[in-house]
Amino acid sequence: MEGVRVPIACALILLAISSITSASIVEHTFNVQNLTVSRLCKRQVITVVNGSLPGPTIRVKEGDSLVIHVLNHSPHNITIHWHGIFHKLTVWADGPSMITQCPIQPGQRYAYRFNITGQEGTLWWHAHASFLRATVYGALVIRPKSGHSYPFPKPHKEVPILFGEWWNTDVVALEEAAIATGVPPNNSDAYTINGRPGNLYPCSKDRMFSLNVVKGKRYLLRIINAAMNIQLFFKIANHRLTVVAADAVYTAPYVTDVIVIAPGQTIDALLFADQSVDTSYYMAAHPYASAPAVPFPNTTTRGVIHYGGASKTGRSKPVLMPKLPSFFDTLTAYRFYSNLTALVNGPHWVPVPRYVDEEMLVTIGLGLEACADNTTCPKFSASMSNHSFVLPKKLSILEAVFHDVKGIFTADFPDQPPVKFDYTNPNVTQTNPGLLFTQKSTSAKILKFNTTVEVVLQNHALIAAESHPMHLHGFNFHVLAQGFGNYDPSRDRSKLNLVDPQSRNTLAVPVGGWAVIRFTANNPGAWIFHCHIDVHLPFGLGMIFVVKNGPTKSTTLPPPPPDLPKC
Repeated sequence: MEGVRVPIACALILLAISSITSASIVEHTFNVQNLTVSRLCKRQVITVVNGSLPGPTIRVKEGDSLVIHVLNHSPHNITIHWHGIFHKLTVWADGPSMITQCPIQPGQRYAYRFNITGQEGTLWWHAHASFLRATVYGALVIRPKSGHSYPFPKPHKEVPILFGEWWNTDVVALEEAAIATGVPPNNSDAYTINGRPGNLYPCSKDRMFSLNVVKGKRYLLRIINAAMNIQLFFKIANHRLTVVAADAVYTAPYVTDVIVIAPGQTIDALLFADQSVDTSYYMAAHPYASAPAVPFPNTTTRGVIHYGGASKTGRSKPVLMPKLPSFFDTLTAYRFYSNLTALVNGPHWVPVPRYVDEEMLVTIGLGLEACADNTTCPKFSASMSNHSFVLPKKLSILEAVFHDVKGIFTADFPDQPPVKFDYTNPNVTQTNPGLLFTQKSTSAKILKFNTTVEVVLQNHALIAAESHPMHLHGFNFHVLAQGFGNYDPSRDRSKLNLVDPQSRNTLAVPVGGWAVIRFTANNPGAWIFHCHIDVHLPFGLGMIFVVKNGPTKSTTLPPPPPDLPKC
């Protein structure tokens, strides 16, 4: 028996050494600064990282540690959020302003330090203070650790595709005016692909993303919707795509000719270059407008794919344009969103927890703020279960949790809406106009460590029925079911997928409908759950999950870093 134990012990030691040596510390410096750029026939001052739009792509392997030194040379307060990162015991680095930290003030610096564990795929980083996310964002690519491979054919090349929105104005002033008046800000002037509007916009003929491909090769498109407020349809002329991951979680391969992607979401899709080399092909994106009555920028951004090896005819290649769905094609959006499933037993796959400790039904949507100043009333006010979230001003919520400081937030977020009504009936306020008015608060739901939480997210139609992309910090959640109308447990519980549901960090709840999500609160800290349409968070569409410490040191919230910014 002793002769068997020695090789096994040696193998375990070698495996441990290999695991340690394969991980790296990846270090970057982010210089946040103003930059004057030309777009749409106008010169505009914007805030960027390291002088570029989008900012730098961060590339790591699963198991690596990241250190990002942020130097704020801009005139604005700034924080950076690492969208989709779990932050196990590094919640202080999550980044949302006044939730896990006070902002980094002009002339100050802060180093974000966190580990990448149990995640592979495409995530992204962005500002989480005011509307600066419009120009402060970039890709975060997590590849498998050394010795591991993708659960799909290895691509010839990996290509980040970041959608954005562009305003011909100061976006910080835009947000400040919206908050002061209670009226949503002006719509954007253009959409962009990798910071470029594309040739359908004025003065943008030469400002279009271009991708050169080789026939017969596969390309992994790492698609990110960094747009502020708009869900997007995306197609490539004459090509189909195979979705292999969503929000950095592997999916069963899903072949489609159209992708729908909400603000905050990511999609990994394989493109097989199998078309004629004598033609070029536009990639194009335009809005999915889930609320047709609400004005939206109905323009189109596009890039182009060129094949190498074209015949020498002396003529320029023809360029094909894809036929995009209607702006209002909810059925196509729903089909895409609901058809994704998990890659069962794939890397980092997590089965659905079967026992539920906490059940919640949360209504989401726009209402009105009751206020005494008649010159600016009524103001729009977003809410979750009629609680319209207000950011604290003196101390971050996480610091209040750690130091047990009272008066920063209230632990009273309800498990059920305070009033039950016909949520998706747009005429319900005719008999009960009081439903329109929301309660301003900084509300949290307290969860015991390792609690399994099931949340029914129910859109309401008090002002307008629309699809809200809901993002949970610190966790992925299983999307068990989604549908239209009011959620009815007697009818809809049978629809729950407990076998292979997709797992995400951002979910577009169907317009005039509902979704059921489930997650295990095994990550101590304070985590914001909010709509990733940026006009909605300042208006109050958010709440906090406070997860208590677990029984061991490895499940206990550590103290704040000594250089954590102060308010």
